[in-house]
Amino acid sequence: VQLQASGGGLVQAGGYLRLSCAASGNSIPINVMAWYRQGPGKRRELVASINRGGDTDYAGSVKGRFTISRDNAKNTVYLQMNSLKPEDTAVYYCNAGYWEGVSWSDDWGQGTLVTVSS
Repeated sequence: VQLQASGGGLVQAGGYLRLSCAASGNSIPINVMAWYRQGPGKRRELVASINRGGDTDYAGSVKGRFTISRDNAKNTVYLQMNSLKPEDTAVYYCNAGYWEGVSWSDDWGQGTLVTVSS
């Protein structure tokens, strides 16, 4: 699966951004789509995930500020980020997880940079 992320940029603290990630190249249904991020000098961490049925999960640091959603028909996942903080500055990566027979596979997008200025 190829993943193309977009929507990153520079925003002031308190502002908002919307990230999008479109999946293509495979007709296998994608079970889980997720956003991860990696800040300067930090490990990559899970930000939010959503399964095909719409169940979501969020990191505690973004709960109440970020909303993940997906359009299964378009194989696209979105991340609406509100009330952004400087500590949200990171490269954001989308991830798609799916079953290939009995094997679980996952693919990564190229990342999109989000910079939040104070």
